[in-house]
Amino acid sequence: MEKRTVPYGLIFGVIAMAWILLLAKPWQDEPVGAVVPYSLFKQWTKDGKVSRVTLEGQKAAIILTERIESEVGGALTSTDRAVTYIPPLPDNQLIQLLEDNDVIFSSLPDTSGTRSVFLSFLPWLALIGFYIWFQTRMYRNIAGGLGAGGAKDFLAGSTKREEKSGRRVTFDDVAGQDAAKDEVAELIAFLRNPEMYRSLGAEPPRGILLLGPPGTGKTLLARALAGEADVPFFSISASEFIELYVGVGASRVRSMFDEAKKRAPSIIFIDELDSIGRVRGTGLGGGHDEREQTLNQILSEMDGFSAHEAVIVVAATNRPDILDPALLRPGRFDRHVTLDLPDKEARLAILKVHTRKVPMGADADLAAIAAGTPGFSGADLKNLVNEAAMAAAREGRKSVSMNNLDQMRDKVIMGTVRTLAIQPGEHRRLAVHESGHTAVAYHLPNADPIYKVTIIPRGRALGSTHMLPEEERHTLPEPYLKDRLAVMLAGRMAEKLFLGSVSSGADDDIREATKLARAMVARWGMSEEIGPVDFRQSDDHPFLGREITQARYFSEGTAHLVDRAVQDLLNDASKRAEAVLVQHDAPVRAMIDALEARETLDKQEIATFLGTSDKTASAPSNEATSLMQAGVLSS
Repeated sequence: MEKRTVPYGLIFGVIAMAWILLLAKPWQDEPVGAVVPYSLFKQWTKDGKVSRVTLEGQKAAIILTERIESEVGGALTSTDRAVTYIPPLPDNQLIQLLEDNDVIFSSLPDTSGTRSVFLSFLPWLALIGFYIWFQTRMYRNIAGGLGAGGAKDFLAGSTKREEKSGRRVTFDDVAGQDAAKDEVAELIAFLRNPEMYRSLGAEPPRGILLLGPPGTGKTLLARALAGEADVPFFSISASEFIELYVGVGASRVRSMFDEAKKRAPSIIFIDELDSIGRVRGTGLGGGHDEREQTLNQILSEMDGFSAHEAVIVVAATNRPDILDPALLRPGRFDRHVTLDLPDKEARLAILKVHTRKVPMGADADLAAIAAGTPGFSGADLKNLVNEAAMAAAREGRKSVSMNNLDQMRDKVIMGTVRTLAIQPGEHRRLAVHESGHTAVAYHLPNADPIYKVTIIPRGRALGSTHMLPEEERHTLPEPYLKDRLAVMLAGRMAEKLFLGSVSSGADDDIREATKLARAMVARWGMSEEIGPVDFRQSDDHPFLGREITQARYFSEGTAHLVDRAVQDLLNDASKRAEAVLVQHDAPVRAMIDALEARETLDKQEIATFLGTSDKTASAPSNEATSLMQAGVLSS
C-alpha cells in the first residue's frame, strides 16, 4: 500500500487562517460604519442619539438610536452605525458623559498590537512554510516518487536491461563493419563458455572501447554482441551518471555493476564515455568534481572483477583524444575497436539491411546510390532510405523509386531546395561560376568525375558542382590535390574571364582552397621550399574533422615562408584553371548558356557540351575526409 505523506503546507495554511480568524473574532459581531470625528461622536452623545458604544483601545464602535444624515468627509451620509477614534490624551469626561446620557458601553482587550505584530511576521511565516513544503516534496520525490524502490531506484539510475524476449539484434544487422565484428567475435565464445578459457588460464579483455565517427554503428555493434552471446545487456549513457546531488553518479555505477555481476555472464554498455571519462586534474570542478568521482568509481569497479565474474564492459566514444589514460591501460579498456566510415561495398550492404522492409521500385539501383554517397555513415544511409520512403508516400506511390533516392541523396549532400528571387545578372554569374568548376574538373586528368551541376539554391549555397569518386582511396596524391585546388578556384577565374570581374560568391572556395594548400605545405611536405617539416597551427579532430587550435612552435620568418608557399600553390592553381578555360572557351560558353536556361545539367549533358575529356587517369578522393572530397563545390 502506498504510504501517504503529510501535507505540511496545507496544515500550515489552515493554522495561519485559524489564527487570523481567532484574533478577529471579537470584532465579528461589532457594528461597522462610517468613520466620524470624535467631536461629532461627543455631540451625538449629548443630543441622546447614541444607543451603545464598544471600546477597544482608542477605537470606539457606535450604534445610534436612529439613522442620522450627516456630512462626513465632504459627503452626505445616512447611517445608524459609526466608528470613531479616541484621542491618545485621556478624556476623563467621556465615561461620565456616556453615563449621564444613558449610553450602554463596554470595553474589550486591545488586540491591535498583537495583530500588527502577527501581520508583520506573516511574510516570513509564509516563506518558512513554503521552504518546509518544498523540502518535503523534494524528499518525497527522491525517496518515493521515482518508483516503488524510492531512493534506491533514484540512486540506481535508469539503467536499461535488454530483454531476451522478441527479436534479438545480431551481427547480421551490423553491415559494413566486418573488421570490427571480427574483432569482437571471439568474445562470444568466452561469454557462452567462460570455463573453457579459465581452464587454460586465459582471461578475456576487461573492457572494449568502440571508437569511430557518429553514426557508424557503435551502439548497434554492442547490442549485436550481446544478442549473439545471448547474455543480459545493460546499457546506459554516461551523462546519466551525473545528477544534481553529489555522490549519485558513483552510486549508480556501483548499482549497475552489482546487477551485472549477479547476472554474469553479461555485458555493460556505456555510451558517450567521454562525457565522464575526460582527463582528470584539469582544474575544472576541483578535486571533488562529481565527474571525477564517477570516473574513479568506474575504474575501481573494472579493477574489482573477480576471476569468476564474466562481465565485459563495452563503451563507445568519438573523442578518444580526451579520455583519461587510466581508462585506456591494460586491465581497463585494453581493446580498442575502430569503426570507420563505410566504403562503397559496405554502403551497399548497409543499404540492403535498411531496405529489407521497404518496397523498392524496379528501377531502384542500390549499387548506384552506394557509389554516389561517399562519406555517408550507416546512420546517414538509414536516414536517406527513410527520407526516400517518406517522399514516395507523399507522392502516393506504393514503392520507392530511383528518383526518390536520388532526390533525397542530393538533399542530404547539398541541402533542401530554396526559393529565392535571383536577379538575371546574378543568375548569369552563378551559371558562369559553376560552369567554371565543371569545365576544369571535367578536363583536368586527376580530378574526380563530374556527376551534376546546378544553380538551384540548396541549403546555404546558391549553386553547386557535384563530383563523385570512382574508387575508394585513403591517401591523397599531390597531383590530385593540385587539380583539386584548380577546380576550387575555377569558379572565380571563370567570372573574371567571362564577366570581367569577380564576386563574393568565391568566398567558400577561397577558404577551402587556402585550408587545403596550407595542409599541403605545413603538414604533408608538398613544398620544395619548406620541405617535410610539420608547421601546422592546428590539429584535426580524430573523427569529426574539426580543427583544434594549438600553440605555434616556429618563428615569424618560418611563418612567412609557409604563407609564401601557400600563396604560390594558390596562384599556380588559378593559372592552371585559367589555361583550361581559355583552351575550351567556346564549349564552356555554350554550357553557360545551357545551364542558365535549364538550371541543372547531369553528366551526360555536360559531356555533350564539353566533348571528350582530357583525363588520363582517375584519382578518387579520400573517404576519411568525407564530403569535402566527395566534390561538392558551392557558390
